Amino acid sequence: MSRHPLDVLVVDDDDAVRSSLRTVLEHAGHSVIEAEDGTRALAALDGRQVDAVLLDLAMPGMHGLDALRRIREIAPDTAVIVITGEATLENAMRAGQRGAFDFIEKPPDRERLLHVLAEAAQITRLRRHVPDRAPADDLGILGRSPAILAVHEQVRRIAPSQGRVLITGENGSGKELVAQAIHSESRRSGGPFVKLNCAAIPKDLLESELFGYERGAFTGAVATKKGKLEMADKGTLLLDEIGDLSAESQAKLLRALETGEVERLGATTAVRFDARIVSSTNRDLVEAVEKGDFREDLYYRLNVLPIHVPPLRERGSDIPLLATHFLARFGEAEGRPEKHLSDETIALLSEYHWPGNVRELRNLMERATVLVEGATIEAADLAPWLESAPERDEGRGLRAEVERREAEAIRKALEGANGNVTQAAAGLGIDRTNLHRKMRKYGIGRR
Repeated sequence: MSRHPLDVLVVDDDDAVRSSLRTVLEHAGHSVIEAEDGTRALAALDGRQVDAVLLDLAMPGMHGLDALRRIREIAPDTAVIVITGEATLENAMRAGQRGAFDFIEKPPDRERLLHVLAEAAQITRLRRHVPDRAPADDLGILGRSPAILAVHEQVRRIAPSQGRVLITGENGSGKELVAQAIHSESRRSGGPFVKLNCAAIPKDLLESELFGYERGAFTGAVATKKGKLEMADKGTLLLDEIGDLSAESQAKLLRALETGEVERLGATTAVRFDARIVSSTNRDLVEAVEKGDFREDLYYRLNVLPIHVPPLRERGSDIPLLATHFLARFGEAEGRPEKHLSDETIALLSEYHWPGNVRELRNLMERATVLVEGATIEAADLAPWLESAPERDEGRGLRAEVERREAEAIRKALEGANGNVTQAAAGLGIDRTNLHRKMRKYGIGRR
């Protein structure tokens, strides 16, 4: 719940609903502005900033989804929460695609409403605080969706510290960009930013890359070479796909982190190094630890400050922004006239499930820049290049709804147990390890 009074615009054609919401919000210390339809809501926002909008869908005249689109155009920083009796999965997805922060069914639960409102207001403040350098802010991480703004905030908090960072997320989601931002915002920004992809190097060569080697250490070692740990001295070392390290390499890395010293292959003495370690992975390292594939002690050494990078399908409002940015960038690089996306194309991109995440979108826009003739890119131009048709099946929506309800149940169980995970797990009827896994999945921390 927000500690600060908020200015909230309530848009609903039902007088009783507006009165009920006003009572709840004013009792919580917030100020309320009312509008009985979309047109009046737009007028209320003309020249005025509010912290959040509570928006109904079924209203006379302008439908709520149309009002949502217009609100996002004239007040793009303002978070909009849809509250409706038409709580269908189709409406929820359409609202999300048009930039709604959350979707709540009528009648709303008071505590959930206030909690979501506080989160929405925080996102509004973050958006207004972030300089308008669209599509990227000073961190170089593209996007202004709530999910990616939360990553911006984590980076700013984590970067100035010296703690090790573990970045998780799917392939192509932008983990390396986050690592680069952490280095750039840190006190080590004047030092080197060194990268090592643990999955791209054969296991028999990985240790020589990581720790270095002396001349004659093995066949072909014709000169002494520093390893990545030494090369990153006074800077940052990104260990990409850390989950692919062999058991032997894990043991040697753990020893290097514990001692602050690295021993090159073939050397008789150790060399000290001072590098901040940032690791990234698309694997579930907790599961890997449980299976014995990853050392538990190394996991806790690396996972001091965790950051999760959301997949592109969870940042739908960023898709048009990213696509436009990539088009402009590749058009300039290729010396071609600027191309534009049609409304149907934007709808197609927004509904696609993006298994390859931002990297897939980037590659698609590069292909379109080179191969699509004419100034406008139509949906028919891109559809053959997508992995499959956009996911419209109800099953995916139902899974999302089940996960949302599960996360909500976990939060309530933890609140009821005052943050005690063991008690919360017992109340939910699951074991403690399983609850920890689900908390990580949904980004739920202890109180």
